[in-house]
Amino acid sequence: MQFSCEKSILQEAITTASRAVSNKSSIALLEGLLITADPNGCLTLCGYNMSMGIRVTIGASVTEAGSAVLNARLFGDMIRKLPDDIIYVETSENLMTTIRCGKAMFNLVASDAQEFPQLPEVETNENPIILPQSMLKSMISQTIFAVSDNETKPVLTGCLFELEGDELHVAAVDGYRLGVRREKLETPAENTHFVVPGPALREVERILAESEKTAEIYPDSRHILFHIGDTVLITRLLEGEFLNYRAAIPADAAATITADVRQLIASIERVSLIVSEKLKNPVRMEFDGPLLKLSCITTIGKSYDEYAYEGDVPHLEIGFNNRYLLDALRACPSDKVQISLKGSLNPIVFRPEEGDAFTYLVLPVRLKAE
Repeated sequence: MQFSCEKSILQEAITTASRAVSNKSSIALLEGLLITADPNGCLTLCGYNMSMGIRVTIGASVTEAGSAVLNARLFGDMIRKLPDDIIYVETSENLMTTIRCGKAMFNLVASDAQEFPQLPEVETNENPIILPQSMLKSMISQTIFAVSDNETKPVLTGCLFELEGDELHVAAVDGYRLGVRREKLETPAENTHFVVPGPALREVERILAESEKTAEIYPDSRHILFHIGDTVLITRLLEGEFLNYRAAIPADAAATITADVRQLIASIERVSLIVSEKLKNPVRMEFDGPLLKLSCITTIGKSYDEYAYEGDVPHLEIGFNNRYLLDALRACPSDKVQISLKGSLNPIVFRPEEGDAFTYLVLPVRLKAE
């Protein structure tokens, strides 16, 4: 195998593909990148940790076709330290790889590409889910905060994707909060639903650009393939019965108000300054007419702030984990949010002023007497 490539292009491809490489594995090959040089001038880099694989294809000048597996960390470090110029890579028959750029040169022992595990085959049918990259990126980033990290119920460690005609819903729930995003698609696809692991979705979010260029999603019975530009990500799907999140969203409310997202975040952040991992205490929210009084007490002191919203609430005192509240508010894609309240033991619900693009729900914490 022998090829040359611009450093910046090669380095970016290594960084992306390496996200699917195992840091430490009993199988040494899983710590490597499978590099394949195609005679047509394509260079493919593939990382695979047996649950998720990322394959990136870039243009290169290929002198001799072939493939080899190189340690991802070492190869990435070498390329990063080389000058900004054309990089030449050559692997001999005995798998000794030479990496050159200018006067600098490295020798690195490669592994046989034949021994690298194959990525799962996912059928790319004629009816994929197609949507703009920016839309998919926002749908993931605005729900993934609510993914559970509790492995006792693995299906909740991912996001549920539901396709119904031209509507795509993405939902995540961890037992304390719920996040749902909804968008209409220009290209309808077959009705389906599946659960994608959270770690894989975080990588998909990183790969996606704030662009109107499209991403294609191909789910099958056990795996899913995301095709984003020159990058393909394949991961297993999570099995099991996802929570009926629709039933968890309250159908009615005792009061509904409108709040400025940034101002409310700022108020919660101020009263949260005395809260930490060691000093956990809920933020007390006292709704009284048109005014919200926020307070918090920990062993190091007290904090207090007030926020005036649009609307009127009969007196209600309710407590929340400050991080859960802030995560939901920061995920809101609008400047103003509609807040629904019912009682001190009922969840708070955030919705847009118009439409139903998102729904965020946070469960309260029981408050102790002052």
